[in-house]
Amino acid sequence: MPTMESESSISSRAEELKCLANEAFKAKKYSQAIDLYSQAIELNNQSAVYWANRSFAHTKLEEYGSAIHDATQAVEIDPKYSKGYYRRGAAYLAMGKFKEALKDFQQVKRICPNDPDAAKKLKECEKAVKKLKFEEAISVPVAERRSVADSVDYRSIVGRMTTSSMLATAAAAVVLAAALMAAKLLSVGAVLAIMALAASIMVIIFPLEQVEPQYSGARIEGDTVTLEFVKQMIEDFKNQQCLHKRYAFQIVLQTREMLRALPSLVDITVPDGKRFTVCGDVHGQFYDLLNIFELNGFPSEENPFLFNGDFVDRGSFSLEVILTLFAFKCMCPSAMYLSRGNHESRSMNKIYGFEGEVRSKLSETFVELFAEVFCCLPLAHVINQKVFVVHGGLFSVDGVQLSDIKAINRFCEPPEEGLMCEVLWSDPQPNLGRGPSKRGVGLAFGPDVTKRFLQDNNLDLVVRSHEVKDEGYEIEHDGKLITVFSAPNYCDQMGNKGALIRFEAPELKPNIVTFSAVAHPDVMPMAYANNFLRMFQ
Repeated sequence: MPTMESESSISSRAEELKCLANEAFKAKKYSQAIDLYSQAIELNNQSAVYWANRSFAHTKLEEYGSAIHDATQAVEIDPKYSKGYYRRGAAYLAMGKFKEALKDFQQVKRICPNDPDAAKKLKECEKAVKKLKFEEAISVPVAERRSVADSVDYRSIVGRMTTSSMLATAAAAVVLAAALMAAKLLSVGAVLAIMALAASIMVIIFPLEQVEPQYSGARIEGDTVTLEFVKQMIEDFKNQQCLHKRYAFQIVLQTREMLRALPSLVDITVPDGKRFTVCGDVHGQFYDLLNIFELNGFPSEENPFLFNGDFVDRGSFSLEVILTLFAFKCMCPSAMYLSRGNHESRSMNKIYGFEGEVRSKLSETFVELFAEVFCCLPLAHVINQKVFVVHGGLFSVDGVQLSDIKAINRFCEPPEEGLMCEVLWSDPQPNLGRGPSKRGVGLAFGPDVTKRFLQDNNLDLVVRSHEVKDEGYEIEHDGKLITVFSAPNYCDQMGNKGALIRFEAPELKPNIVTFSAVAHPDVMPMAYANNFLRMFQ
């Protein structure tokens, strides 16, 4: 039985570890902070503070499932500990679970009724929930949705709005407003304001203006995207100049046609003596993307790239990134391969900035158009029947064949379970077997899972992205799995390097190149993200 003196010593040591963890957190060494908080919890698992602090560190690493778990432990230990509810609410918000977040912020307000910060965050969360209810009320069943892409002719200069469609839309808006007010979901003023916005969204008006004579930016001559055009567009982007909508439509629509024709798993053949480059998450860091091309050359038939998902969100130059990648795809399809990440989805784009950025720089029509095109992106690639490349990871069951992945119907928003969810969201773990996802979506899979998948499909290596790594990459699972992440100093705060992997046929031995972040204009990450999320940065 421990003495009072030994209990005091244990408690003191736990506090020392907490202080060390706090210092690591301040230094943005979040993984180290989590390890130190964990040691403190092992000594004293009844401290709500330790659990809540570790929850915050998990949130910084986007490990929202683990953050929710730890914050829940904190409030179970001390039901009046407001920070526990606060941390859990913030994690729910980051996952887009607004209704769950609202309950936690309401509890924070009850515990701290005079806290202006708690009141502000509760108000923003209430706005998010009201907006969600509104979107649910006006949503159209997937089977009945009209494709924006099929309604756009980038060569046209005439809109497609008729008098009858105007009247139909106006009538629908009036009925919707009455229903919302009757249900008391929103105030009269809020309904009228949102109704006007909804009407503008529902009406399919495509602002396909002629290119004005005074437009001095990059131009596409005819239907062919050339290297000369791409270089000019990149120079314009570097100077924070916008591409004309007419050319943006052309790039996105031509890319859509190419992506739609591809299977969900794409086989890539690299001839002997040739090289192939795989890059990980870029997350809207346009100037770091340009640095990749400085280091590795522009994409071409002789210098092909695969960008492995998460092109957009968080970084505030996501539109420039996606248009550049799509333009290279149009210029030479075999020079640019693109794989879907978990951030190529409506739910993530609404929260983390891409939707707001596109709406600000282009139009609402492009918001819908990108959402459609992202559903066309392949889910995985195999290089020379040896290297399996996927954004997230492997599966909750053994025996998955490449043919099963190729057969996935990917033309939809990512589901919350199943093979498609897992290829986008899962992460490796050092332990054998499978475990719950620290993100709250997908799963964690061990080295034995990786080994069996490779053996079952006669493959040599798994390459995936999806996670920040201090050096830009990490080799795991007995050398059979490599994580590559290509957004250095992620969100201007993580201090990590970026990396890319060069493979040369026939051996396909991975040659990893790391690089540091470069300067960018004074536009902060998350500049276009939802207000409630920016409050937690």
